[in-house]
Amino acid sequence: MSNTMDKKIEQAYQEWIAALDVVEDAIFMHDKEFHILRCNRAYQQLAALPFKQIIGQPYFDIFPKTHTPLQHCLQEMENTVAEEVQVGDTIFRSHAYAIKDEQGGYLYSLHTLEDITERQYIQRALQESEMQYRRLFEAAKDGILILDAETGVIVDANPFILHLLSYTLNECTGKKLWEIGLFADIEESKAAFRELQSKQYIRYDDLPLKTKDGRQINVEFISNIYEVNGQKVIQCNIRDITERLRAKQALSESEMQYRRLFEAAKEGILILDAETGVIVDANPFILALLSYTLNEFIGKKLWEIGFFTDIEASKEAFIELQAKGYIRYEDLPLKTKDGRQINVEFISNLYEAGDWKIIQCNIRDISERRRAQEMLIASHELFQSVVENIPVRIFWKDIDLRFLGCNAAFARDAGMSSPQELIGKDDFQMGWSEQAESYRADDKKVMDSGIPKIGYEEGQTTPEGNQIWLRTSKVPLRAIDGSIFGILGIYDDITERKAAEEALRRANRALRTLSAGNEALIRAENEDTLLRSVTRIIVEQGSYSLAVVDYADENPQKSITPMAWSGLKEKHYWAKNLSWADTEQGQLPISKVIRTGTTQICRDISSEDGFNPYKDAARSHGYVSNIALPLSYEGKTFGALSIYSSISEPFDEEEVRLLEELANDLAYGIITLRARIEHEQHAVILRRSLEQSIQIIAATVEARDPYTAGHQRRVGELATAIAQEMGLGEEQIEGVHFAAIIHDLGKIHIPAEILSKPGKLSDMEFMFIHTHPQAGYDILKEVKFPWPIADIILQHHEKLDGSGYPRGLKGDQILLESKIITVADVVEAMSSHRPYRSALGIEKALDEIRRGRGSLYHPAVVDACLKLFSEKRFTFSSESL
Repeated sequence: MSNTMDKKIEQAYQEWIAALDVVEDAIFMHDKEFHILRCNRAYQQLAALPFKQIIGQPYFDIFPKTHTPLQHCLQEMENTVAEEVQVGDTIFRSHAYAIKDEQGGYLYSLHTLEDITERQYIQRALQESEMQYRRLFEAAKDGILILDAETGVIVDANPFILHLLSYTLNECTGKKLWEIGLFADIEESKAAFRELQSKQYIRYDDLPLKTKDGRQINVEFISNIYEVNGQKVIQCNIRDITERLRAKQALSESEMQYRRLFEAAKEGILILDAETGVIVDANPFILALLSYTLNEFIGKKLWEIGFFTDIEASKEAFIELQAKGYIRYEDLPLKTKDGRQINVEFISNLYEAGDWKIIQCNIRDISERRRAQEMLIASHELFQSVVENIPVRIFWKDIDLRFLGCNAAFARDAGMSSPQELIGKDDFQMGWSEQAESYRADDKKVMDSGIPKIGYEEGQTTPEGNQIWLRTSKVPLRAIDGSIFGILGIYDDITERKAAEEALRRANRALRTLSAGNEALIRAENEDTLLRSVTRIIVEQGSYSLAVVDYADENPQKSITPMAWSGLKEKHYWAKNLSWADTEQGQLPISKVIRTGTTQICRDISSEDGFNPYKDAARSHGYVSNIALPLSYEGKTFGALSIYSSISEPFDEEEVRLLEELANDLAYGIITLRARIEHEQHAVILRRSLEQSIQIIAATVEARDPYTAGHQRRVGELATAIAQEMGLGEEQIEGVHFAAIIHDLGKIHIPAEILSKPGKLSDMEFMFIHTHPQAGYDILKEVKFPWPIADIILQHHEKLDGSGYPRGLKGDQILLESKIITVADVVEAMSSHRPYRSALGIEKALDEIRRGRGSLYHPAVVDACLKLFSEKRFTFSSESL
């Protein structure tokens, strides 16, 4: 019985071993020290060793050769763990199973090595495919929406569709299609989804969708139903066709524009079928040109119209058009419907419009051109006539600078009887041989550069010695190929024009000088400044070399004194010991001017006898010509204005007239300044007399009131300082000053015993005191001062609130000068001694005006007064009148 059982166990064991050998995965067992106890054939094949060499060896030295146990073998033996192991290009999944006894003790471990290489490669390829799909999905230039086919829930959306519709991914995914409202409304969205469910494929070429911000865009919409992992999805591809629609619109507009150009073209256009010769279109211009209607053209063959010479000629023309593709006839005769012949420029081109070949014929009426050519011939003949008869000189030369021709005027200047005599000659053979080299060099420069030389002016001396001016233009002559074969020259005598321009320049110069001189007259404050300004202006504005103002001295020597001068070079006047006596030394133009009172002109100093004593000096300073003009007043010449030039000046009539006007204005200015100075001096004397008179009046008043002696003077000092601090004008400040020093003039009518009473005044006495402003006004109201002195004195006890006297004026009814004197009067009176009290001091006086600021006293006046004492350290003068 036991033997039979052993056999069965042995057989079961062998069957188990055979079963393990059949398994494709490698299997081995190891003990606690990782020595191999058993292995199947698959493991033996991987190890490539005989079975006997495997058993008892550490598995990490046999296969896989890791030199140390696998990581999961080092973990707790109680756990069953798995690990991926790569051997070369093969990947194994290693499973370790711990075998335990009935008590749970560890016996050995069973390892399986499953080859998962292909599975890993498949998974990686799948992952890469999914990643590639995702990249394509994310980068697609069309919108993509993925919907659940059963529920309509959006499961994915690519960036393009999100940007296009202005949504974020979170705003789309997880929501049903109709919850976003891409279509017109919810019901329309639901209906659209049902249609997507019902059809495997749907395409809309132009579908309007709504964006999140309410805009409508047009898209091309394609949907397909797919199955992914057993789940049906709908993929919607959405392409923005806004640009396509715009392009389509632009194409339509372009076609319309082409049609408008076709209709409005100013030349005839015929469109022919290239195979049949049938006219398919014609624009209005060709119809009007040939007197046909569109219906008479369209659908007919070219030769059926017969606007060529005849039918055969029309057929031959069409065959030529077919064969060549491009034909140009510069002058082709055509027949109109009414039998007229017209000449046209004819151009044809062969085009392909899709699969259709057409011939476009452009026909331009050249009747006007032919008429223009005829007119050109006539114009050429006219030009020839003009060239021959025009007073301007014209010539033309060949490349060797020999004359090819000229007009009659040039021939006459050259001393020829006809232009033909000049042909073939050069400049050396003409009457201007001395200048020939210069002329030829100039001509050659124009030809070599190819640049015209237009309208340049040059002076020349004629054989007779006369100075003339010419205006010349030279133009290179070019052949059709652009090469230069000669030169055309035109010149005109502009001597008279240059003389007129020079005269105008001189007049303008003198006029500028006169204008600036008059401005100096207005601005001059004294005679010396005036003379220096005018002489400077003559040199700077008039560009003369020297200007001098001389005065005639009334002495026995009749000497001349230079008063002011200005020159381009000299700082000091060059002439010495001048005299206006009729002697050898007194024959200069300036001397004659003073003696005669008339303008003297010297156009050439070197030839003028009157300059004999000074010629060398004049030449050394570069002076060539001179004009001297009288400075006169009431028939007496008291000086002269002398002007020098470094060139020979003609001093023409207009220039002399303007300079004489300047001299007259200068003389008037001198006399006016002298009169003004005399007047100002007289005014100063009068002003001093007035001030002395006012000071005497003030002293008279104060003499009756010894206790207030100096009061008016000190009020005047403070009031004047306040007016200055407030920035008043000088005249107004002066008025304040004079009014202040006699502001108590009216007290002259008040009994002296009241003014000097040491005790308290009675009401009647106060009434007497309050009359002094009116009394002062009455005394002065008829006196014509430059300032309202009487009114200022009348109001100097008025207050802003109307509490003052004598009239109870308020605010702006009171003069500013009176407001200033009021404050100054209060401050001085309170800070000074009075018969009825001791001095209160300056601080109490300033406190008083502070308290009354704005109510009793003018704020700006108070502020100025306070600033004088606090910042400017103002003090009253201790001097008496």
